[in-house]
Amino acid sequence: MKQAILPFIVIVLVLSTCGIRHSIQQPKLDIVELTISEIHQAYRQGSLTCEDLVTIYVDRIKRYDEQINSITVVNPDAIAIARKLDEEYKRTGILRPLHGIPLIVKDNIETVGLPTTAGSLALKNFIPGTDAFVVDKLVKAGAIVLAKSNMAEWAFSPWSTISSTHGVTLNPYNLEYAPAGSSGGTGAAVAANFGAVGLGTDTGNSIRGPSSHCSLVGFRTTLGLVSRSGVIPLYFRNDVVGPMCRTVEDATRLLDVMAGYDQLDPITLNSNGRIPDGYRQFLRKDGLKGARIGVLRNLSEADPDPEIKALFEKALADMEKLGAILVDPVGIPDFENLRQNQWCNDFKKDLESYLATNVNIDSIRTLADIIRAGSTRKQVIDRLVNTQKGGGQENPGLQCLDAYTDHRRISFRKAIEDQMDVMRLDAIVYPTWNNKPTRIGSSGDDYKGDNSRVISPHTGQPAFTVPMGFTSEKTPAGIQFLGRMYAEPTLIKLCYAYEHGTKHRKPPVIGQ
Repeated sequence: MKQAILPFIVIVLVLSTCGIRHSIQQPKLDIVELTISEIHQAYRQGSLTCEDLVTIYVDRIKRYDEQINSITVVNPDAIAIARKLDEEYKRTGILRPLHGIPLIVKDNIETVGLPTTAGSLALKNFIPGTDAFVVDKLVKAGAIVLAKSNMAEWAFSPWSTISSTHGVTLNPYNLEYAPAGSSGGTGAAVAANFGAVGLGTDTGNSIRGPSSHCSLVGFRTTLGLVSRSGVIPLYFRNDVVGPMCRTVEDATRLLDVMAGYDQLDPITLNSNGRIPDGYRQFLRKDGLKGARIGVLRNLSEADPDPEIKALFEKALADMEKLGAILVDPVGIPDFENLRQNQWCNDFKKDLESYLATNVNIDSIRTLADIIRAGSTRKQVIDRLVNTQKGGGQENPGLQCLDAYTDHRRISFRKAIEDQMDVMRLDAIVYPTWNNKPTRIGSSGDDYKGDNSRVISPHTGQPAFTVPMGFTSEKTPAGIQFLGRMYAEPTLIKLCYAYEHGTKHRKPPVIGQ
């Protein structure tokens, strides 16, 4: 009997020893600030699997998001998708461009099988049968839709992220402040390392504002470069979908996949012949050397917070140290007049068109139906009712067209690009916001300094924000680079060089 038991004990001891050795060699991975390239390196080395990574992110959301409230739903199929990607890699030895990269998606971008509500009660039960065009491209490149993120209801608020479906999202850097709107859920989630990368939408501010307030990189790309089909609109003439990431490289990797023509979004036809053979070739640490950078004092000097002003001046000095030639100031002829009368309240028309095409809910067909469905927020109802009555236009008599046919938008863009040509500028810079984030609970009375709304939503030009430091309240601030139409390669080069030369990005301290 003793002879039979002994081999069993030896086997158990060997297995236990192997298990101990494995646990020593394979400590639990710290996913904080992991980049796409680092994740893929870990996959190749065998120190991490897609399933491991998804599991760790889901656990982190469960442990920490209660205090931030950035996530609306975690994809119940995420782990199963990760396992299939692990099996694929084991079988082929090939990683797709975004293989096993967990993605946070704003709640107005369609995701198959997951609620897409725009933060509203009217669409709380809307579950799309397909992915939005850009989500489909990212998934085919190997990305995993990990979760949906909270947003300002109908994307109405640029200063805060509050929805009827999920309430208020807080800034992970300082819970007394907002993460801006309307993509604040994505901003807060990616900043807090609840996913590897994120998607937001930007009508006037909503990628760049939350990215600035959450120490992220945010790309508002050229109107026409990235499809908006399958996205609940605010003002479709201005709407853009773009990356919100912790690094310029990660945002560039997403853009590599996202850019291109979509027959369901005709404006993307303008991108044909204007997309390079990959954007990562422009990730150059010396990208600021010899670059001519214009400083737009019209915006940076518009009643800035002293701390933001100091950060901006330091950013300019840093760019000079990194080899840039500053042209300060840049004057845009007739700038103050050209920026007027650019907004058009097309929400009713755009939303009803979207509902007719994309939403199979008989009781939700018109703006009147949306109003009947209600909201937890009086400000939202008031705006919906005002829009239904025909209000909200800066100048109701003006025709509203896209950035390629509207003479007001073309004139504004031409004035800027002509001056860039005259002064031989590679980009124009200004603070993304001149002021600190609004406080939680604010009605918007302290909303000021949002520079993102002034130029690129109307001209169609690309504008990227990159972290430029922190205020005394530990809230982040960003600097914005504005370029010519389809000058994403130039902006990537400049932003990457500035990012690597300053290294301002720091994760928030959460869970304490």
